Amino acid sequence: MPNIDLLLGADPSRKRVVRTEPTQRRSTQRLDALLDAAAEIVDEIGFERLTTQMVAERAGASIGTVYRYFPDRVAVLHALRERSVRRFRERVAVDMANTELRTWWDVVDIALDASIALYREEPGFSVVHAAQRETADDGTEPEFAHRMAMLIEAEFDHESSDPEAEPQLGVALELGDALINRAYEREHGGDQRYLAEAKRVVHDYLAEHLGSVHVAGSAA
Repeated sequence: MPNIDLLLGADPSRKRVVRTEPTQRRSTQRLDALLDAAAEIVDEIGFERLTTQMVAERAGASIGTVYRYFPDRVAVLHALRERSVRRFRERVAVDMANTELRTWWDVVDIALDASIALYREEPGFSVVHAAQRETADDGTEPEFAHRMAMLIEAEFDHESSDPEAEPQLGVALELGDALINRAYEREHGGDQRYLAEAKRVVHDYLAEHLGSVHVAGSAA
């Protein structure tokens, strides 16, 4: 089984975006309801027009309840993105745990499929594409690309000591995300031509830079 903790590990540089962290189940449910409301609004009118008043009205809460957790609309969007990113990583981890990984492409393919699924299933998931990416500890590459590179290094016979491997994964994932996001902008259910092209572009780019496909030492 792949070491999925490499994907799920907490990012120590993650900013705290919720003003008051919920400590009871009821508070957690209230916070989730606010984020659910924000997600619905984002899907309907876009994140640019979202306001805290809209969130309060959609959630059936007072504006004071919204401000208890979030100082402004930007914090709402950051919290929604943080939740979406967490759910994405959890989805990727579960799918990897249930799949026999034989090549590095299996790892990348699962991540792309998870992104495609969440654009379709997770309200407000488009905020993941819109916001700035979290970076790894060295502040250069996206956090998720960094974790994917570590997983590929741990599981496969790929010599990822190449300093360019991680940036190349970052570029590939950015390309894939841009095309997937565009697919759902074009059609509500996702433009299949764009989704297929996202996989082709990412695969061809990584095949050129990572080299031939290797069998995983721990999954073979």
